[in-house]
Amino acid sequence: MSEFQRPILTLPEDHSKLLLHSCCAPCSGEVMEAIHASGIEYSIFFYNPNIHPKHEYELRKEENIRFADKHGIEFIDADYNVEDWFARVKGFENEPERGKRCTLCFDMRFERTALYAHEHGFDAITSSLGISRWKNMEQINGSGERAAARYPGMIYWTYNWRKGGGSQRMIEISKAEHFYQQEYCGCVFSLRDTNRWRRTNGRDAVRTGVKYYGDEDHQEPEHPPVKPTVRPAG
Repeated sequence: MSEFQRPILTLPEDHSKLLLHSCCAPCSGEVMEAIHASGIEYSIFFYNPNIHPKHEYELRKEENIRFADKHGIEFIDADYNVEDWFARVKGFENEPERGKRCTLCFDMRFERTALYAHEHGFDAITSSLGISRWKNMEQINGSGERAAARYPGMIYWTYNWRKGGGSQRMIEISKAEHFYQQEYCGCVFSLRDTNRWRRTNGRDAVRTGVKYYGDEDHQEPEHPPVKPTVRPAG
């Protein structure tokens, strides 16, 4: 990996305990390392009922668990309540990426994150979603701030994880860890639109579970079983 000067981060307003909503291992790798290197107390909250199909959801979650276990970070595994997610975005199935459907999706995921934080002694929340250049950071921060505002004393940390080489570091960590490389945002509508674009441009449809960072032929590597301690949300 390239030389990387990591800044020392501090939570705003003297907050002390952070709950990190994680969407996947590639996006959260750099965020986790940055938080860990700064000595901030934190846990990971995995709540992503948008991810489709279930096989894709499990792949993304297990990669995240593997990296959390490597760093000794508590991983909180929340529900995969797909029916609730579909109910939340009903009527917005044909919205484009970064549109109203995505706002509803972020709202749902961050509301659950903030609730868990409130019930378990965390005074700050944030998300790895914002490190992706495919996401609208203002949209994500807006959802996070609305969710945190439900509870007195809680904040959503709007730190820009892309800056200072964070986006490049994300790719470097992903290659070094041989993370599973998802090829669409996550939901069934994102998969639909990605495959529609691929067909228009003469490309094959997305194949779940075959592409990994640093694996040029995109064959699925053999990973050892991961059996870390994972605390269910509740």
